[in-house]
Amino acid sequence: MSAILLDGKKLASDSEVDIKKQVQNLIGKGVFPTLATILVGNDPASETYVKMKRNTCARVGMKSIAVELEDNITTEELINQIDILNRDKNIHGILLQHPVPSHIDERACFDKISLEKDVDGVTCLGFGNMAMGLDAYGSCTPAGIIRLIDSYNLDVEGLNAVVVGRSPILGKPMAMMLLNKNATVTICHSRTKNIESIISEADLIVGAVGIPKFIQKNWIKNDCIVIDAGYHPDKCGDIDLDGVEGIASAFTPVPGGVGPMTINTLILHTLQSAIKTTKV
Repeated sequence: MSAILLDGKKLASDSEVDIKKQVQNLIGKGVFPTLATILVGNDPASETYVKMKRNTCARVGMKSIAVELEDNITTEELINQIDILNRDKNIHGILLQHPVPSHIDERACFDKISLEKDVDGVTCLGFGNMAMGLDAYGSCTPAGIIRLIDSYNLDVEGLNAVVVGRSPILGKPMAMMLLNKNATVTICHSRTKNIESIISEADLIVGAVGIPKFIQKNWIKNDCIVIDAGYHPDKCGDIDLDGVEGIASAFTPVPGGVGPMTINTLILHTLQSAIKTTKV
């Protein structure tokens, strides 16, 4: 049996159709779902990512507000700007584009975002609530991966899942989300000893280490579910996917797998936040 291609591009496209309908329904009730994006400085990659998010908002009829700040802004000034957005009842989600300039305390700024508007899932409180199974928006990339897994009815309960990577917005929340779905989870990273032997026992692998083709194809056992959350300039991910369809039971392509789900999940979370305001 050939491997299932986990088509994040198609799922995100289908999801946009549904989101657009729900946005129009909310607008009819006088609620205009709105995402505020904060961009500090003029990093080209960050500018591109923010533009992609704003374009997605436009496609589904959602409003986006761009807050663009000079790169010499202080941590206190950025926190004050976040406070303004927190208090604005017409804004349902706040995105602080990562990374910010090195002189700014990024963690302090992330954690200033109110839990209700933390649609990017970056606050410590949001992470803790998510890990404990309480109400919170999970970090968008791992949350998008869970949506992708669920859409293909892949049952991860009891599976030996290995997450390769430990970042606060990808590896760590990914591990907690899989644990909440009753997988048995191991976290590895670039300094893990005997990493090949650990990965070779995995029923499910999530590549999130940020190193091109770090995970070799010959480390992957037959019928493994292979999720590649990496993306690098030469259009490859963190896993060597060449020929993986002959080994895996299911896999995400790069590009077109995990990437489209990240922005789509951000927009979905903003919609969900707006819906909650109609129930207050």
